[in-house]
Amino acid sequence: MYTHLGRINFSITSRCLGQILFAFLLNLLVFNFAAASNQTETWIEVDTSRLQLTVMNAGKVSLLIRGISIGRFGASRIRMRGSNLTPIGTFRISSIRNSQRFYKFFGIDYPNRKTADLALQANRIDLATWKKIIKAIDNNMSVPQDTPLGGHLGIHGIGKGDIDVHRRYNWTNGCIALTNEQINQLNRWLKLGMRVTIF
Repeated sequence: MYTHLGRINFSITSRCLGQILFAFLLNLLVFNFAAASNQTETWIEVDTSRLQLTVMNAGKVSLLIRGISIGRFGASRIRMRGSNLTPIGTFRISSIRNSQRFYKFFGIDYPNRKTADLALQANRIDLATWKKIIKAIDNNMSVPQDTPLGGHLGIHGIGKGDIDVHRRYNWTNGCIALTNEQINQLNRWLKLGMRVTIF
């Protein structure tokens, strides 16, 4: 009788150890996969307080651009149309194009789901506007740029603008501006869907 119970306990213990080992190995595999994908990802970081843009590649700095310009009234988590604020958050490059006014323009997916959620929670947009934005996102369509949150934001050059104004002031309506030379440097790294973290 004692031996029989001992066998039951041993088999239960073996099964539990097997499940624990399986769970441990699965977690290790998932962690290594996530770490590996971070090691190969290329993304952009925009530091609005230091006025610099960094391209990160495999966790290391590949390009550092200083002296960028942001919205003339700074940066904010909730950015409204006409506020001249640069939105803080994580976005994706949604378009890459030449621009007559700005030389090159790299659009971001603003407003995105997180932006819309924050604005709804803060009563800055109504439910109908939120639904309009989310419906476009869920259907992989262009997000409306005419809501109270505004739009048409991205990273761009200065075109034929005054380089001295660019160096001395934050002058944009909410975009991130670089010199034309800097935008060419960034263009070498750019691809659609690239993550852009603005803080």
